[in-house]
Amino acid sequence: MCGIFGYIGPRSDAAKIVLDGLKSLEYRGYDSWGVAIIPKLDVILASEHRARPGSKNDSGHTFVSLSTRARMTEKIVIKKRVGKIRDATVADMPKSSFAFGHTRWATHGGVTEINAHPHLDCTKTIAVVHNGIIENYEELKKELLDQGHQFVSQTDTEVAAHLIEEFGKTLPFFKAVRQAFNKLAGLNAIIAIDSNNRQLVAAKNGSPLVVGFGKKENYLASDAAALLPHTRTIQFLEDGKMAIVEDTNIRIQDVKTGKAKSIKKQTLDWTIAQSEKGDYPFFMLKEIYEQPDVLTSIAGNVSQARKLAKIIKKSYGTYMVGCGTAGYACLAGAYLFSKIAKRHVNWAIGSEFGYHLDFLTPKSLVIALSQSGETMDILESVKKAKEKGAKIAALTNVLGSTLYRLSDYKLLVGAGPEKSVASTKDFTGKLGHLILLSYALAGNIDEGQKVLKQAIVSSKKILNDTRTIEKLAHTIKDNEHVFVIGRGLSYPASLETALKIKEISYIHAEGLAAGELKHGPLALVEKGVPCIAFLPNDETYGANLAGAMEMKARGGMIIGISHKPHEVFDQYIEVADAREGTIIPNVIVAQLLAYYLSVEKGLDPDKPRNLAKSVTVK
Repeated sequence: MCGIFGYIGPRSDAAKIVLDGLKSLEYRGYDSWGVAIIPKLDVILASEHRARPGSKNDSGHTFVSLSTRARMTEKIVIKKRVGKIRDATVADMPKSSFAFGHTRWATHGGVTEINAHPHLDCTKTIAVVHNGIIENYEELKKELLDQGHQFVSQTDTEVAAHLIEEFGKTLPFFKAVRQAFNKLAGLNAIIAIDSNNRQLVAAKNGSPLVVGFGKKENYLASDAAALLPHTRTIQFLEDGKMAIVEDTNIRIQDVKTGKAKSIKKQTLDWTIAQSEKGDYPFFMLKEIYEQPDVLTSIAGNVSQARKLAKIIKKSYGTYMVGCGTAGYACLAGAYLFSKIAKRHVNWAIGSEFGYHLDFLTPKSLVIALSQSGETMDILESVKKAKEKGAKIAALTNVLGSTLYRLSDYKLLVGAGPEKSVASTKDFTGKLGHLILLSYALAGNIDEGQKVLKQAIVSSKKILNDTRTIEKLAHTIKDNEHVFVIGRGLSYPASLETALKIKEISYIHAEGLAAGELKHGPLALVEKGVPCIAFLPNDETYGANLAGAMEMKARGGMIIGISHKPHEVFDQYIEVADAREGTIIPNVIVAQLLAYYLSVEKGLDPDKPRNLAKSVTVK
């Protein structure tokens, strides 16, 4: 949720660099945006440095004298807008080589330009952008009001700007930011700038921030993918740390003590092309079509699965935890481990796992699944599990993410950047890893590779001809309800299908275990309601068929997704059998159906309303 991007360097188009960075972060979810620049600081600093060569402050950088500050006629220039950023321009902003910006997801205060970030202090020389929630903002605001500060917005974020202003009366800027951040309760990330200092000062506790290293220029962003057009050399800022970012220097400090910390650079193996749409109209469609390549890569690298399988064998109690789509991958994993490896693995929704912790011991293993590695519900659960002494294994798509760093054992999905809010290739990538892992536990990983290769062939066949799915989307686009049923591995497929349909087409969809129809949901099935039934070539075929017949008898329009047709189907989509891997092409059918439903309804499948890619607030 929310996006942050900052630039400092020699270029004069900093505002455009930041705007483009924010546009690349649209998938995180937002309702307003803003960009701030300092237009004349470059010239002032250059003249000041020439006038007083070698004069340094206690941070080792050139002072801006009081006389110079008094001569400043330009302060921070800000442009804020409500709504989408995609067609926005900052051509009307002054030239600058120092800027930052933010896309806001409203929490405190309505969706207005005043409430959009960045926020200023009373002097209008300090600006702040912020992700997270300042839990004690009311208390802090009251104190600041008593001290004479004036607030213009309804946000909690503005508190941070005034706190920095207050501490800055007696402290250098970066120290004022540190002291202010330490007053904030909750999980937050902030970046602050001061028109009297050429620094981006960032601090983090919970919400993600990434430092990007360039040549005589540096960056800050809330997601590593946004940095790809500029650099692949990054550092994920850890909780409790702050970064002081300048043109040619970056320092990391402990936010509590100010003690210097070492730089830990990492190199992203993602490419710029992976983070761009190319010839596809939407990222979601592009990412759907990338799935066979992702799975091929996973099938060709079994070393990680073998290592994690050994760890699972040694654990006494294994748990899988995930949110949303990742949660359904956990449920699928529980079926896979049971069927293939004959091993019981517990699973839980991330936000509910905190109520399962009493069972954890130092011998337990928690496998946490997350696309971003920054999902707050997962991170909170993992931290609590670590307090109980449990070991953590991460299955995440982002190298160096918070979950990645918190974990004892790390398994990267390897799907590349996923920018559509609705997860696709990361989900099937997780399924691919779980299939290999299950077979590794069974001592037959070669068979797992064969199953994955079958799934790839079946998936390619679907992607090569989507006409039937497109026609189906046109047929059912005006329906208010869709029901999806399955058993065994098809049950999590049903849940994921329903999630995809409702999150990007806004049609109410419900995924059901087929055996539960008679226990209540059948009352909702009426004439003409689309009813999707998964009937793979496995032990669930007959029971799933019975469920389809029950819905058909109540007037439901049966959409059969199966390896063979049946007379009960009103619509049929063929999916070639891939054994346990059939869940992958089945889900790809669901992804395509949801996508085409969204397009038919004139919606944006990449950016569904009310949702964000990385849920970083509780």
